[in-house]
Amino acid sequence: MNIGSNCHIHPTAVVGDDVVVGSRVTVGPYAVLSGPIDIGDDCWIGAHCVLGTPPEIYGFPHFSSYDAVGEGFGIEIGPRTVIRELSTVHKGSERRTIVGPDSFIMNRVSIEHDCQLGAGTVAAPGTTFAGHVTVGPGANMGMNSAVHQRRVIGEGAMVGMGGIVTKDIPPFATVVGNPAAMHGANVVGMTRKNYPQPDITAISEAYSSQRIPDLSILSDSTAEAYRRWLPISAKPLLT
Repeated sequence: MNIGSNCHIHPTAVVGDDVVVGSRVTVGPYAVLSGPIDIGDDCWIGAHCVLGTPPEIYGFPHFSSYDAVGEGFGIEIGPRTVIRELSTVHKGSERRTIVGPDSFIMNRVSIEHDCQLGAGTVAAPGTTFAGHVTVGPGANMGMNSAVHQRRVIGEGAMVGMGGIVTKDIPPFATVVGNPAAMHGANVVGMTRKNYPQPDITAISEAYSSQRIPDLSILSDSTAEAYRRWLPISAKPLLT
């Protein structure tokens, strides 16, 4: 166990071996942290959160010593991330489970084994990420949304409340429903983050026609979000 400076660890919290906590981190009452976990500076972990339990895979080892490192990979929580009460993050089975920096994980969120959430991910209460999900930076998950195993959600995408994601969601899309279907571009999110207006217009027009935009007319940084998403998208919502 390695605890940084100026941390506030509630006396009822359980912090196991092989847990590294950065500086100015708060851990709330009855939280359980079972390593290996690396928590960055300025994070806030709420009451009754459980981080570091084994992957929920049938037959995966569950050790008699609760905080045993055992098999599998650990967890990385990026700096300035908030994880609210009653949320869970499981260890990886094939890669580290990651919650990127500046993420805001609200209450009762389940982040399963091998998930990797990009910087600035927002997950509203009750969101469930099944195993091996990849989420791009700045994606926003609505209340009680759920993501099927191994799906990829692109940068800046928005999943509406109760959305059930069964396909890979392209960057900057808004999807709603069960199963989640294209509802257009995430214009509000892109505008708030100061994406160029020509990019917003081009993406909106493409999504209204149920297609991926022409990357050659987008700014380099916006086009790069698609270049990151396309190679790892095995089941794209749009082509």
